[in-house]
Amino acid sequence: MNSLPPWANGPFELLVHAEGHLNKGEDFDRRIALISFDNAIDVAITTYLTLNPIQRSGRTYPRADVERWLNNYHAKLDFLDYELASRGLTWAVEKSHIIWAHDHRNEQYHGGQKGTPEKNVLKIIREAAIWIFSVLFDVVDVNLLLGKAITDSSPPSPPPPDGAYNRAIDRKYGMVDVGEQSYYVSEVLSAVDYDAYRDLGSRLINLATEEEDQE
Repeated sequence: MNSLPPWANGPFELLVHAEGHLNKGEDFDRRIALISFDNAIDVAITTYLTLNPIQRSGRTYPRADVERWLNNYHAKLDFLDYELASRGLTWAVEKSHIIWAHDHRNEQYHGGQKGTPEKNVLKIIREAAIWIFSVLFDVVDVNLLLGKAITDSSPPSPPPPDGAYNRAIDRKYGMVDVGEQSYYVSEVLSAVDYDAYRDLGSRLINLATEEEDQE
């Protein structure tokens, strides 16, 4: 996120939040991804319209127009229509498609239908959110930044199990039943709490060494 202008960080964080849920793929996460990508569009346009002109390449707009554009989601898309025309650009994602995806978002957030969003709806709203962010904040490769942000926010993988720790722990505690399955204690502990696994294994190894020295 260091390559972004500071005023773009807020809208970008919404994209990261949405992308993280989309990657998980569960029904709940897909609903949150739809809502978050849609919110990212709303916040990106709102943020852009409330910037100082120096922060948007000197572009200025009449105050009455800004107030009208900020009034609701559809008016913000009207602003985008105006902005694209003034820059000689076209809609990379059709406006009618964005509104269609936004209506699905409203059903998730306000309506009574809580089904899982279709993949096509998520594809449209994701592409729209990333494209709008790219246009308004002059960011070339948003997908690359998103991928890096997701990677950076992921917790590091624990180290692989240690054979010496495994032998020391399993010699002492053997196996444990979890449901209808049996596991070595070292296997369970290393997966659940690696620090505790390492500390216990180290302590048992040291204890065994001390006992050998006393013999």
